[in-house]
Amino acid sequence: MKILVIGATGTIGGAVADALAERHDVVRASRRGPVRVDTADTASIDALFADLGDDLDAVVCCAASGGLTPLDSPSDETFWSGLDGKLIGQVNLVRRALTHVRDGGSVTLTSGRFTEPVPGSSLGYLVNAALEAFVYAAAAEMPRGLRLNAVSPGWVRETLVALGMDPSPGSPVAEVAHAYVDAVEGDARGRTLTVGPV
Repeated sequence: MKILVIGATGTIGGAVADALAERHDVVRASRRGPVRVDTADTASIDALFADLGDDLDAVVCCAASGGLTPLDSPSDETFWSGLDGKLIGQVNLVRRALTHVRDGGSVTLTSGRFTEPVPGSSLGYLVNAALEAFVYAAAAEMPRGLRLNAVSPGWVRETLVALGMDPSPGSPVAEVAHAYVDAVEGDARGRTLTVGPV
């Protein structure tokens, strides 16, 4: 299969691209690098698909980042700063992928989760819940046998180590990558695949 992995320079995206590349032809895209895309910019998504053509078998988006955002942020713009890329950007990616992924192919998005609410997590909860609801409902609208799913990783062990935090609550990135491989190679439709402790 020919698979586009967006966010391939990140911890999760790199591991996903490597895992899929063991059996498939992988195109690695990111905001920086030889193949560029910014999911918050629809023109950037359009340009990427125009360059790659219509012979993709799957699209995987691992570029959904978003940090903690305080509810009392000083401005609306600051509060909503993570919305465009993680939620709206991934929805726009799905809408554009409809005409560029081959019959029976798949699109896999990235949600996420917290083990419990913490200060600054309310927007993350909102975005993740909305994205998972979108995947569940939009899967029924996908044409030509296309499948739509999401992967919801918790903390990644390698990320916790890089942040100087206790890595024990995290899942190894290879385990997270396996969930994306399952979404691409399996037959799931409209599901959110969770990784790590719930």
